[in-house]
Amino acid sequence: MTVISKVLVANRGEIAARVMRTARKLGYRTVAVYSEADANAYHVQQADQAVCIGPAPVGQSYLVIDKIIEAAKKTGADAIHPGYGFLSENADFARACEAANIEFIGPPVDAIHLMGSKRLSKIAMLEAGVPCIPGYEGTDQSDENLISEAKKIGFPLMVKASAGGGGRGMRLVWDEAELPAQISTARSEAENAFGSGELILERAVMQPRHIEIQVFADKQGNTVYLGERDCSIQRRHQKVVEECPSPFVDEDLRKAMGEAAVNTAKSCQYVGAGTVEFLVDAEKNFYFLEMNTRLQVEHPVTELVTNTDLVEWQLRVAAGENLPLTQDEISLNGHAIEVRLYAEDPGTNFMPQTGLVELWKPAVGEGIRMDYGIQTGQEVSPHYDSMLAKVIAYGCDREHARRRLINAVEDTVLLGLKTNKDFLANILRHQAFISGEATTAFIGEDFGDDPSLTDDAPDSLITALSTALLYASSAKMTAQTDTIISWSNSPSSPVLFKLLCGEHKLDTNIAVTNQQTQDTFSVNVGEDNHVIQILDINDTVCTYVCDNMRETLHFVQDDNRIFLDTPRGYAEYIDNTHAPAAGADGAGSGRVVAPMDGAMIEVMVEVGQTVELGQPIAILEAMKMEHQIKADVNGTITEVNVAKGDQVKVRQLLIQIQSDEDQEAE
Repeated sequence: MTVISKVLVANRGEIAARVMRTARKLGYRTVAVYSEADANAYHVQQADQAVCIGPAPVGQSYLVIDKIIEAAKKTGADAIHPGYGFLSENADFARACEAANIEFIGPPVDAIHLMGSKRLSKIAMLEAGVPCIPGYEGTDQSDENLISEAKKIGFPLMVKASAGGGGRGMRLVWDEAELPAQISTARSEAENAFGSGELILERAVMQPRHIEIQVFADKQGNTVYLGERDCSIQRRHQKVVEECPSPFVDEDLRKAMGEAAVNTAKSCQYVGAGTVEFLVDAEKNFYFLEMNTRLQVEHPVTELVTNTDLVEWQLRVAAGENLPLTQDEISLNGHAIEVRLYAEDPGTNFMPQTGLVELWKPAVGEGIRMDYGIQTGQEVSPHYDSMLAKVIAYGCDREHARRRLINAVEDTVLLGLKTNKDFLANILRHQAFISGEATTAFIGEDFGDDPSLTDDAPDSLITALSTALLYASSAKMTAQTDTIISWSNSPSSPVLFKLLCGEHKLDTNIAVTNQQTQDTFSVNVGEDNHVIQILDINDTVCTYVCDNMRETLHFVQDDNRIFLDTPRGYAEYIDNTHAPAAGADGAGSGRVVAPMDGAMIEVMVEVGQTVELGQPIAILEAMKMEHQIKADVNGTITEVNVAKGDQVKVRQLLIQIQSDEDQEAE
């Protein structure tokens, strides 16, 4: 037996908090590590001790092995849990833990190394008799040989980076003519992302199911599988919805895939939690895709259906205990579905969002589980992945879980930055998902016209509600009682508000219609009129009646900005009523501001240069993605306030353009 007393979690966010929760349950002390950007983060506050390991960039903090080991030694941690991402599948990190006599809560070094290479792992699986997609995984990596092997495989085919994942270095090639360019692009992407340009080729399995099997092994050689998870709904090869069990998998297929996954784990003397991923075609033929040598983001759905705590299993196995259950003792009961809440705007091609969390209220209720790593007042920075939380629902059957999850997604409140809430709820309501027919092609082929994916004009009623709340605030509506302070005994004249919602400029007019109670308003938004009665405002919650329907919304007002989460959706408005016309940071203002916190990686203009509307003028890097910043008017550059390499804050003025119209007026 290995004696463990204190566990350091070499990660951040929701997974760090989730691991600490179980570690405390088992009586272990916990240690968090954090970057300077995460000094006030949720996971730091959940730990018994916390150690700062460097500046915000991951290459100077969370990915520096020596700093993690030093933090463990300083705090007396005798075990390290790597979570997922960062160093979780890094063989050198596991080796460094071993050298420092610290228990690495994960598989052996050799297993991590083998499964970290798509090429080597596929060779090993072929030798172990695990079904694999036909392809090429040889050592001759010349373009000429890859092209020759591709012709043997046939088209369409996949070009994949041997190292890494997440869709980087992966290309679907439809015909021979485009193959050389796609090989070059995939290799370049792989070298930049993973430090290795090694590629493999595989026959493309079109519209497959993405099914993964949870496996677990102890140090005594016992190995089991805990059912499957269906992860077919994906965007850019990133999972969006995960569920257990799969609506596609029957008992025979589950047993066959489970036994193949166990053989995969045994073939590399695996220990701990792992996931074997398969692609399954319409005829239920399955093929090994890869093995993730860590806990998965979607592990909660397995826990709910099998009534287990997989982090507890990890800790017990690391301490040398036998697996808590044998294969015969594992059963699947009920159904669980998980979605990932991201700080991103689906309406602008999923642009990551950064900024202050003005309000965070996770959903609660029977069968609802929330795994999160944020709190009100926390800054969402551009340095890390944009996933904020996981929303999970359990039910007696799939439809029960689906209904609960929709409610949980909609009841989750995050104000201050946009999220993919509406996108997720709409997926769960889509007929293809309801019927269990969604494949990996679902979002691209069945969901492309969903309203959540367009940057439409703001909802008229939400705009009216924002106007009423702004007006109430300016009129000093009390937040302490159920009534509104009387503002005036005279008839109300319409009041004009000039609002900005993203790039949309909106003029609204509001008037009080009930002079006795002063709680009812008539709001004109364009050609629409809304009569709104505010029944109660208490802290960040407003109850109102509109069109004889009583509903509740959450809101936060910060100076001239207001954030609303309503039954009709989320929106943010800026009150520009009293701002100079030139001061509005809207479309066509010439004031080019940072859309989020980030780093400038290129500035493409200089003072005096003429630009055209829509012309790229700078590139901002945030949350591991590059974002083009474009001119919003035709005109001349008059100010450039940033340079390559500068760190910038959201809404910081980057570049000023004097429009051609303004020049003519002068």
